[in-house]
Parts: sequence; structure tokens; C-alpha cells
Amino acid sequence: MIEKYNYSGPRYTSYPTALEFDDAFTEQNLLTAIEHSKSDKLSLYIHIPFCAKLCYYCGCNKVITRHQHKADQYIEYLSQEIIKRAPLFKHYSVTQMHWGGGTPTFLTPAQILTLTALIKANFNFADEGEYSIEVDPREIELSMLDTLKEAGFNRISIGVQDFNKKVQIAVNREQDEQFIFDLMAKAKAMGFVSTNIDLIYGLPHQTPETFAVTMQRVLDLSPDRLSVFNYAHLPARFAAQRKIKDEHMPSPKQKLEMLHQTIETLTGAGYQYIGMDHFARPDDELAKLQREGKLHRNFQGYTTQEECDLLGLGVSSISQIGDCYAQNQKDIRPYYDAIEKEGHALWKGCSLNRDDEIRRVVIKQLICHFELDMAKIDEKLGINFETYFAEDLKLMQTFINDQLVEIIDRQITISPTGRLLIRNICMCFDLYYRQKARQQQFSRVI
Repeated sequence: MIEKYNYSGPRYTSYPTALEFDDAFTEQNLLTAIEHSKSDKLSLYIHIPFCAKLCYYCGCNKVITRHQHKADQYIEYLSQEIIKRAPLFKHYSVTQMHWGGGTPTFLTPAQILTLTALIKANFNFADEGEYSIEVDPREIELSMLDTLKEAGFNRISIGVQDFNKKVQIAVNREQDEQFIFDLMAKAKAMGFVSTNIDLIYGLPHQTPETFAVTMQRVLDLSPDRLSVFNYAHLPARFAAQRKIKDEHMPSPKQKLEMLHQTIETLTGAGYQYIGMDHFARPDDELAKLQREGKLHRNFQGYTTQEECDLLGLGVSSISQIGDCYAQNQKDIRPYYDAIEKEGHALWKGCSLNRDDEIRRVVIKQLICHFELDMAKIDEKLGINFETYFAEDLKLMQTFINDQLVEIIDRQITISPTGRLLIRNICMCFDLYYRQKARQQQFSRVI
């Protein structure tokens, strides 16, 4: 089964995926999408690209430096983009904000407070919302939490990846375990409403046995949410990954065992398995929304507030506005040049056609809820599911034969084992994936 389904495929943080973005997409396309959008709520994503050290596994858009003045320069350009973009969203209320990277806490406390003040001065923030930031525990003091609280953040995500020292050394990410525990304890004491821990399985020297020890330490931390990512080893695309030796990598069988073991450990401890790489306590908003059939998925992964448009600000960030996706310049120098010349940094994007919108609904339903009612899709989208997706349903037959999917009374249900292969199942409905042999551009599913 592992050999059969261990092929490459997208993670479906969007449909169509970013591979379909095109530089023919213009600023006018984006303005039209904003004008026609039915939403009045906004989620902001702020990309801070800087990291003090290079983690060998990382495929994120980043700039490795210890020169703080580079962040000052970046904030100057980012501020120009914020001031230019904000008036387009004056009728929106910001109910979500997330800072990712890179390492957002690379910024000094003064830089963080200056930037958040500028954002709040230019956008309309709701009285209550989800305001989160990614934290690297290696390069900060505990007092950074005081700064984040003052800036208005109420959720933090701490990058741990693995507690095993041998693994940390192999990926150039050594960290103080006790500091992570102190950081988590202080965050809870200060009233941060949600804490998330990021882990990665499939790193060099990991085994199901060593990762089980890391999972026990994570349970001691008792976070509200966990993101347990499948390491995507793509050394041809990411130069730093070439420092990771193939002979140190766990096998696909070991990786799947780590995921299976993680799901059993966390669900046994009371967490709800949201899907793919997310877990949450049953009283967490993610878990509640999944049970209510209202979970959302975007470029931050599984998330809440489906009704929000998403505006990405900063280098490489991606927006999802109405029926379009738009991405900023991916590299920092072209980003600066674009801001100077245009006042914005739009690089490429795509406008969804009717078929894209239909398939996006189906893929999101499956990846968020692992079940689909064809009658409800018919009513919502004005189609006959079996007719419209005749070819797609044929592709699902192999999953049905392997008891990963069941279709009874026009209900598609993904089995517990099938949930581990939800990306593969969603690929059945991906028209672009079928039309183009692009498997080499994605990471393997297992």
C-alpha cells in the first residue's frame, strides 16, 4: 500500500495550486476581485523573511542574516506596501492576523511594536480576533512574550521540530529544551489564548522510537494545537537540503509509522485529529468547526473563519481575494524594486473559472471533513455530481477497492486509513494535475 500510493502531490492549501499562478495576472485583475468580493472580513498574513541561522530542512522563503539593519530596510518597504494596499480594504474588518516567515521574532521588540502600530493605524481591526505569530525559541528572551502581548498578539506558534539532539544537529537547529518549557509556561500564565507547537517527521536520524520520545515531551508541554508536518525532501529545489545525507533519512514505511503513531498518541491524550498535519484540543475552535462542518483551509493550513478574504503582505506572500489568488515577488530585491516603481509587489496569480470554483469546494470539503454529501454539493453548486465528476469518480475506484474510500447513498466517506492519504484522494478531482505531468514539482505524500 505504501509503495502504491507514495507518489508526489500537492498539499492543497489552494485549488488551483500555486503552480497554476501566471504572471499574466495583473493589478487590475486583483482590483476587480476586491471589488466583486462578497466578504467584509479580512485575514492578514505578514511575511518576515529573516532568520539568524539556516535550518537545513527549510523550504520557506527566507533571508539568512544577523544584520538587524536589513530588517529596518525591509520594514520601510513593507510599510509602503501596507499604506498602498490598506485603502482598498477600508470596508473590511480585520478579524485574523498571522505573522510567518522566516522568523518573525528575528525583529527586535521596537521593530515589532512599530510595525503592528502601523498595521493597526491603516486597517480596521475588530474588537476581538485571532492574532498569531510564529516564534523561534533559539534567539529570543522570555521578555519577547511581553512585547508580543503589548503588540496585540493572543496566539503563538513555537517551532520545535524535534527534541532529539542528534536530529537537531543534523538539521542545524539546536535549541534549549528547558527554555521551550519556560516559554510555554509563561505564555499560558500571561493569558495567550492558544499555543501551537510545530513538529516535523521524516528528518534525518528520526525513527518511530525516537519520535515517540519527542511526542511524550510535547504532551508534557500540553499545547492547544500541534502541527506535525511531513518533511518534504526536495534537494534539487532547496540547496540547503543537500546538506542532509540520504543514508540518514527514515524510510517511507518509518515515516508512515511515525505519523500513525503520532495520531494514536495524540488522540489517546485527548487531541482531535484535524487532518494531514494538524491536531487540536476538542474545545479548540479548529476542532469545534470541524465537528460543525465549517472548517477552512488556506495557505496557513487548516484554519477558521472561512468568510474572510486573505491579504498577504511582504515578500512572497499570497492573497486569496474572492475568486482569485495573487502572489507577491518571491525574492527580496525584486520585491523592493516593485514597491519603489509600483507601490505594490504583485508578481503573479490566477482568476478562478467556474470549474475551478466547483473543484475547490469539493477538494476543500474532502480535505477538511473527510466526507462529502453529493446532494448538498448538487444544491450548492447547481450540478449533478455523478455526471460532472464521472471521470474523477472512476479515478477513485482504486481507493474504493483498497477500502480507503466508501461511496454509499451518494455519500463519500474517507476511512481512518484513507485520511493518511487524503492528498492522493483529492488528486482525483484535480484537473490540472491530470492534464500535466508535474509530479516532480511536488513533495511525496509519504
